[in-house]
Amino acid sequence: MDFFSTQNILVHIPVGAGGYDLSWIEAIGTLAGLLCIWLASLEKNINYVFGLINVTLFAAIFFQIQLYASLLLQLFFFGANVYGWYAWTRQTTDNQQALQIRWLGLPKALGWALFSVVAIALMTLYINPVFGWLTEVAVKLMQTLGLAVAMPQLQPDAFPFWDSCLLVLSVVAMILMTRKYVENWLLWVVIDVISVMIFARQGVYAMSLEYAILTLIALNGSWLWIKSARRQALA
Repeated sequence: MDFFSTQNILVHIPVGAGGYDLSWIEAIGTLAGLLCIWLASLEKNINYVFGLINVTLFAAIFFQIQLYASLLLQLFFFGANVYGWYAWTRQTTDNQQALQIRWLGLPKALGWALFSVVAIALMTLYINPVFGWLTEVAVKLMQTLGLAVAMPQLQPDAFPFWDSCLLVLSVVAMILMTRKYVENWLLWVVIDVISVMIFARQGVYAMSLEYAILTLIALNGSWLWIKSARRQALA
């Protein structure tokens, strides 16, 4: 089980203060995440296989570094990947793809925008107690399963507003991706740009570079899906 340990180091990256030790599990999880997003931009159903690998490995990482609320978020993404795989591969009676790339209608777009604004505002105000509660739920759940875990000492969030944006927009973007709405890519661009900024500010330059790459992939996905949506509208 050494592979799943964050102490099983693949390479030392000489960036930031003291460098960064990249573990095997983080390297493969990150690569799977990049492949997932790239293949999704090409509308390849297999992207969900890599998505499931990514969230599973990241859940193991978050367990080891005691980020239990983030671990629970990976469980949501796991379920979303399973549903997305089903939704993308489902066919109509004449063997055509049931889901086609398209834009959100105005009422749905306004609804999701309103939900996002309200959720970000509430999350910004209550992010520390919310994540404290989620962490407590995760700890109790794991203890019920027989795992020897203790409630970690939580620190106040360093970037309440930006973290709230990342959480809410990531959930919304993932849901929109499973339904093949173009807007998911526009949200991923925003999410990735915020992530680059936060990780660079915190001195985690390897992750900042990763999200810079993800920004480029999301921009490419936006361009490809906008073209596809236009073709669908003219068909």
